[in-house]
Amino acid sequence: MLRRSTPFEKRLGYRFRRPALLQAALTHRSYAHEAGDPATVADPGVETHYERLEFLGDAILGMVVAEWLFTRHPDRPEGDLSKLKSHLVSRPVLARHAATLGVGGELRLGVGEERSGGREKASLLADVWEAILGAVYLDSGLAAAAGLVHPMLEAAEARKAGSAHGAPADAKTRLQEEVQGRGWKLPQYELAGSTGPDHDKTFQVRCRVEGEVRGEGEGRSKKRAEQRAAAAALQSLRDDSSDL
Repeated sequence: MLRRSTPFEKRLGYRFRRPALLQAALTHRSYAHEAGDPATVADPGVETHYERLEFLGDAILGMVVAEWLFTRHPDRPEGDLSKLKSHLVSRPVLARHAATLGVGGELRLGVGEERSGGREKASLLADVWEAILGAVYLDSGLAAAAGLVHPMLEAAEARKAGSAHGAPADAKTRLQEEVQGRGWKLPQYELAGSTGPDHDKTFQVRCRVEGEVRGEGEGRSKKRAEQRAAAAALQSLRDDSSDL
């Protein structure tokens, strides 16, 4: 009798034959050490945490992306393909896809890593996504792993193409990608206040990056105020970088 897919497996679009492989891919070293309850209890021989699976997944990802680009862009020279590949396997792209799947909420973390915001760390999300690919490869082979990578590549290339054709990502998305690229936690938005009558309010929002207020914005809606705060925060971060 086949077991039912978990909610995460449904989002992933893949049901593991050996669930312990997925459990290992989602387990941080700190949890494995603190819990004393390895991911491999039900399946001896499986890793106790994600790190070796990440090593395998990184190699699989590189090969799948290279083949996908080689086939998809038959007229592009090697230099262009290398640049595209670097973008598609970059930390922001991997972390964004992992966040879309809700990987952060599935992680098994030790106390210290939990307290330090590990569930939102771009570096950890990207690494665990590669570990999941390694786990799928061990469970069902290369075709199954490639089937999970292709939707990510389609989405990432579409975003890049949209930006190149004058449809840049909104400020909140650009800020998120910027901070994830630096290995920081996701920005936080807080309502600072509002003015005006209920039918015609103006909202003030602050944007915090790594706990520091980096931008403020106003708008007739909270979403508009958040976008303006994000744009201000993004400019602040770029001004800092230009001063280095």
